[in-house]
Parts: sequence; structure tokens; C-alpha cells
Amino acid sequence: MKQAMTSIDVAVIVSELQHLVGSRIEKIYKTDTGTDIEQIRLNLYLFGEGRSDLVITPGAYVCLTAHPLPGPKTPAMFAMTLRKYLSHGRIVSIEQYDFDRIIEIKTMRGEVENGLILELFPPGNVILVNHEQKIILPLHPVTFRGRRIRSGEVYKLPDMQSNPVEITKDGLSALFSESDMSLVKTLATRLNMGGVIAEEVCSHLGIDKNTGCQDLSDEVVETVHRGIAHVFGQMANPKPHITYKDENKIDVLPFEISRYTDRTKRYFNTFSEALDEFFGVAAKEQAIEKKPDRKQNPLEHRLTQQENAIRKFEHDKSDLSAKAEAVYTHYQPVDELLGLVRQELADGRTWDEIRAEHSEIKRTDPRNRTITIELDGMSIPLDTGKNVPQNAQVFYDRSKKIGSKLDGAVRAIENTRELLKERVKKPKTKMPAPKRPKPRWYDQYRWFRTSDGLLVIGGRGATSNEEIVKKYLEKRDIFMHSQAPGAPVTIIKVDKGAEVSEQTIAEAAQFAISYSSIWKSGQYTGDCYWVNPDQVSKTPEHGEFVSKGAFIIRGTRNYLKDVSVGLAIGITSDLHLIGGPVSAVSNHAKNVVEIVPGRFNQNDIAKKIYRIFSDALGRSIKVVASPDQIAKFLPPGESDIKSKGK
Repeated sequence: MKQAMTSIDVAVIVSELQHLVGSRIEKIYKTDTGTDIEQIRLNLYLFGEGRSDLVITPGAYVCLTAHPLPGPKTPAMFAMTLRKYLSHGRIVSIEQYDFDRIIEIKTMRGEVENGLILELFPPGNVILVNHEQKIILPLHPVTFRGRRIRSGEVYKLPDMQSNPVEITKDGLSALFSESDMSLVKTLATRLNMGGVIAEEVCSHLGIDKNTGCQDLSDEVVETVHRGIAHVFGQMANPKPHITYKDENKIDVLPFEISRYTDRTKRYFNTFSEALDEFFGVAAKEQAIEKKPDRKQNPLEHRLTQQENAIRKFEHDKSDLSAKAEAVYTHYQPVDELLGLVRQELADGRTWDEIRAEHSEIKRTDPRNRTITIELDGMSIPLDTGKNVPQNAQVFYDRSKKIGSKLDGAVRAIENTRELLKERVKKPKTKMPAPKRPKPRWYDQYRWFRTSDGLLVIGGRGATSNEEIVKKYLEKRDIFMHSQAPGAPVTIIKVDKGAEVSEQTIAEAAQFAISYSSIWKSGQYTGDCYWVNPDQVSKTPEHGEFVSKGAFIIRGTRNYLKDVSVGLAIGITSDLHLIGGPVSAVSNHAKNVVEIVPGRFNQNDIAKKIYRIFSDALGRSIKVVASPDQIAKFLPPGESDIKSKGK
């Protein structure tokens, strides 16, 4: 069964979706069905046509759907971010990039242009970008050699390939003259057709698909060019349909091909309808099958998840060990192939030329400098910079790592089973539902209480910086600020008669540093200073300008050098969510998660922290915090979890 759209499918659906240009984005949902399916749904309104739902499954398909999956009760953080930037904006263009499985949807809201980039090749992604292609937020942050899809980075499109729709006869001739592969392989890979359509071109022309490209005469090249034009010309008058084998769906296509001449077909008015029937119905059925039983005991649900995880770990561990053993079993041919590839790269040959030269190479990845071969029925990626033992060791190390996870999962499942036994033994008593804590005036700002109990507040931006100084900075307080730009104003609220200890100053300094741009830059220390309130002014000298959220400091500044970053998020005994320096939060909270600069964006790290609190508090977490509320305590930039306690 087809798993994802091809480049031709993308070209047809993009052409078909042009009528959505001008439509307004009303709502945005991210649905997670509890399965491997992940969807983004844009609810659109187009004057004269009404509402429609555009569904995007990264790495698979995009189409209008009549089978929308229900949105979650609590919107996902990624969906909330999309709403912030795209809701009530209008779609101004929908374009395919270079006949690739990439779609760019550009939107305008007022004078502001933003866009969504849909990566429909596995594993798939949806990336929110601004008008300069700077990434605002990716659905899945990705970092590997040569590619970094993270907030703040500029999204880089892949290198352009030859376009089968636009290629000229001379261009095709030049392409063939450079290829050492067969005709069908060249069409499939160098022209981005995919195997099914490449074979259709050969079948239509009656040419042996295994003919070498360099053996083709000018007349045959011209014939192939006409054949490509004929096959792709059907895109202008599509006959969208689903093909069946017996009663099972096996393919969805925008036009007919000879491979399926004798197969049963079901035709549709639009390709979008066909895609929705093929992919969308299956997704909804899978979601219904996997829908969790709300009456199921949470521990039983956890046990089911742990059992599934153990099965997956066992499968992956066995698979990786088998790959390592296969590399050793075929030591000599693998060693020879790696040596040849290294030599050919040193001689200046391209990756495409190397793949064409060696039929055993199924794929190449120039960015990661790997080749993929097939051994004992398994696809095995090999690093060309490593020898045979080193490549095998990569699989052994990964297997060992999964083995450690498996051991942990086994211990966890034993603990869950013990908890289930205890629950059966204990009589069920109805516990009073925890009450939602009442909001306090400082909840709208960043804040924490020092180990000595003093309140420290900080701004969230220029407006709140102005506000806390104007409304809440009093004579006995202390004003603090990082030397780095992009930092919150920090105020230590000093109670009447209270002593301000060195620990309080140190904790407030760490708070000011951690919420500054220092965290986002990945640094671990920074400088800050503190002054008395009468040294803080908004009145500039002649010729000076003071921007919103900034202040003039007069007199001596008290500097603190090399203050380390570090934050913790915690939940107090009276069920308040707090965030601040580790020492302070640990003194006031019973559940604490410590974070440091790292690699996960605010969305992802907030979800991870929420899951940790959920494991500790159960249903009580719902009245205490959500991922969105946790995110408000997180610093700008990316983070990792360092530890969790209590």
C-alpha cells in the first residue's frame, strides 16, 4: 500500500489547491491520534465557497478532507503558535518547490507575511517561517550534519534537481550522457519521477528499462523526451482514482498507468477526494481503533504503553544486532566497497556517479557521507569515513543503548505491576479534588521567592519592564539587570525590616542572567549588576533617547561577574507552579525539574516537564499546570532537562 505522495502527486494537488488562494485561515489544530499519525489541520473560509479543512500529515500527504480528526480539548503548543502567527491571515500562494515533495504556503495578515513549509518526504515536517525564511518554529526540530531546522535558523531548501516537466531535449541528452545508470534508474532518481512513473515512461515507449543511458542514440533520446511529455501531459487532464488488489487499496494516482490496466479502480472528481479516501479514511479508522478507553485505570494504561515500548525495544535491539553481525559476516565485500567509494570520492567523482557505478549501493547521503546497501535482506547505512569494525560498532553501540532502555523499561513495568497489586489491595477512597490556586498580582510576570522568602519579579518584555518599575519599584527594593541585552528588569521586593542576604542577591542575579539572551546563545555564565531604586530613571540627558523597556542608571553599579545560568520549574505544596533559580525553587517546591541550555525548544521541553509532573501528581496536574503554563516559566531559546527531584 502506498505510504506517501510522490513528486507528481504533489504537483497535481498543488495545482488543484490554487482555488484556496485568497481564503482566510480561521482555526488551526494539531491532532495526535495516539498512533504514529500526526496531523495539522487548517480550517479555511473562502468567500462564495464556505469552509473547508486542509489536512497535512508530515511525510505523507496533504489534501482537503471530509474526514477531519477531532481536535484535542487542550490545543497543542505547536498549534497555538501557528494560530498566533497565521490565524485570520489570508493564503496568498501555494507552490511546489522544484518538483520536489515540498510545498510552501505563504500567508499575509495585514502587512506581515509568514509561511508554512510542508515537507512531505519521510520523516516529514511542518515549519513556520517568516518573510525572510527564518524559522519561527518547526514541528520537529532537526539537527544533523549539513541540516539544522530549529527556531532562529534560516530554512534552507534542498539543491534544485532536473525537472521532468520543464526539461528540454538537449537537457535530457546531457543528463543521459553523464549517467552510468540504466534508463529507468536515471529517470527515477535524476529526474525525481520515482520508480512507478519511470517504468510507465519506459513501458509507454516500449524501450527496455534496463538499457544503459549512454547507449541511447539521439533519436531514442528524442523519443524518450516525447514519452516524458506524454506521461506528464496527463497532469493537465487528471483522472484521479484509487487502484485495488482484490478489495484492498494499493495505490492512489492522478492519472492512469499501464501497470494497473487490469486492476479495479474507483474514480473521483478531484485528486484531493481520492487522497482523502485513500489516506484520510485510513487515518480516521486507525484513530478510532487506537482511541484510549477513558474508563481505563491510568496504571493499566501505563502498563499497556510500557508493554508496547518493551516490544519495540526488543525488536530494535535485535534488528541492530543483526545488522552489526551482517556487516561482519560480509566483511570482505563491505571493506572493498568502502575502500572503492573513499578512493572515488578522493578522485573527485560525484555521489551520483558512485551510486551508478556500484549496483549494490541503494542510496547515498552526501550530507552525512553514507551509503546504504542491502545485506541479508536488511537495508544497512554505512559511514564511508569508517572501516568495517567501526561501522559494525555503531550498530552494536545503538543496540547496547536500546538494551539499557529495555532494562529500564522492564524495571518500570515491574514497578507498575506492583502498584496495580497495591491498588487492588487498598479500598478505594474518594479523594477530594484539588482546588485550582487563586491567581496573585505577580503571576502575570516572571517571579520566584528566594530561599529567604523575598519575592523577586521580572518583566516578560518591554511593556512589563516599564510596568513593574513604574508600579512596583519601591525605595527599599533592589533593581537588577543583566549586562547582556534582551534581559528582563528584575526587582527584589524587600519587606519592611527585612535583611537582604548574599544568597538572595545571588539567586536574583541567576534569575536575571537565565532569562536574558545569554541562555538563548548557549552560554553558561554572564555578568549583571544591581542598584538602588533612586538610581533608576526614565529621564534622558539632552540628546539621549531611552527606548521602551530600557532605563538610565546613574551612579555606581554593583557588579556580579560570571553568574551561572540555571533554572528549575517546580510545584509547591499549595499547588502553585513556580520557576527560578534551582536553590530557591528546591526550597519551596515538592516536585522540581532542573533545566540547562540545550537542544529542545520551549514547546518540547514544556511537554517533557509536564509529563514528569503528571507522573508525580496524576490528575492533579490538570488544575496546577499545562504545557502552555509551564512554557511561561521557561527561558528564551532551547533547553535540556538536567535533573528531576523530590
